[in-house]
Amino acid sequence: MIPAGNSKPNIDRFLGFQEDYDRYRPEAPQMVSELLTTYLGHRPALVADIGCGTGLSTFIWNHAADSVVGVEPNPDMLSKAQEKRAEMPGATTISFAQGYSNLLPFTTGSVDIVTCSQSFHWMEPVSTLQEVSRVLRDGGVFAAYDCDWPLALQANVEILYNDLIDKANELLDTLVPASERAHKWDKESHLDNIKNSRLFSFAREIVFHNTETCDAARYVGLALSQGAIQTVWKFGSKDLDDNIAQFQAAVEQHFQGKTLDVLISYRMRLGVK
Repeated sequence: MIPAGNSKPNIDRFLGFQEDYDRYRPEAPQMVSELLTTYLGHRPALVADIGCGTGLSTFIWNHAADSVVGVEPNPDMLSKAQEKRAEMPGATTISFAQGYSNLLPFTTGSVDIVTCSQSFHWMEPVSTLQEVSRVLRDGGVFAAYDCDWPLALQANVEILYNDLIDKANELLDTLVPASERAHKWDKESHLDNIKNSRLFSFAREIVFHNTETCDAARYVGLALSQGAIQTVWKFGSKDLDDNIAQFQAAVEQHFQGKTLDVLISYRMRLGVK
C-alpha cells in the first residue's frame, strides 16, 4: 500500500531499467559528504539517503558516517542497490530499506543528515519536508542536489539532446492518460520550498562541479536512461528512433572513439534544522 501523498506513476516510472540507470548515471561526488559534514559540524552517526535509487548517492558515505541507510520505494531500483551492497563486503555501515519520503523508517530526532540526490523533484515537497524535519536531530542537515542535464559537451549535441527529451515528453502526453502520468515538481522551487516550510533555521543554494570520464556509449546511454525515453519505449513506440540516431551520430562525432573528461554541474539546495 503506497502512503498518501505518494504517486504510483512516479514510483513505477523507474521500473525495469535499473541496470542502465546504474551503468550510465553519475555517482555522487565525495564532495557531497565532505560539504554536508562541514555544515553538520561533526561526523554523522546516521545518514538517510532518500529516493536513493541504485545507491549511486549512498555508497559515498561508506567511510564518512557511522551508519547509512538508503531508502527507495521502487523495488527494481532497491534490488539493484542491495545487489551492489552484497558485492561489497567492506560496506558494513550501509543498508537499504524500502520506504517513502513522507513515511521514513527512522525514529524522531535520530538522523544527522538527509539527502535527496536526483530525487526530490519526484516527492511531494510539503509532506516530505515535514517528515525530514521529524527525523532530523536539531542542527541536522537536509540537502537536495541534482545534476544539470545534459552534461556540458558541445552546443549541437546538447540541442539534439534537448530536442529528444522534448519529443519524448510530447509523446507521453499522447500515450499516457493525464491521471496516470508521472509528475515532477520544479527543481527551481526546491530552495523556496525549504525556506517556506519554516522547518529550517538556515537555507541556501550551493553550486559545484565534478568531472567523470565518459565515452560516446556512456553519453548516449545516460541520455537514454532518462525516464521519459524509457517510458516511451515501454509503450513499444518507435517514434524516437530518428531523433536518437541523430543524437548518437553527433555524440560519436564529438568523441571520435576517445574517452574524455566531462564536466558535471550540480545544484544543491540545503537546509539546517
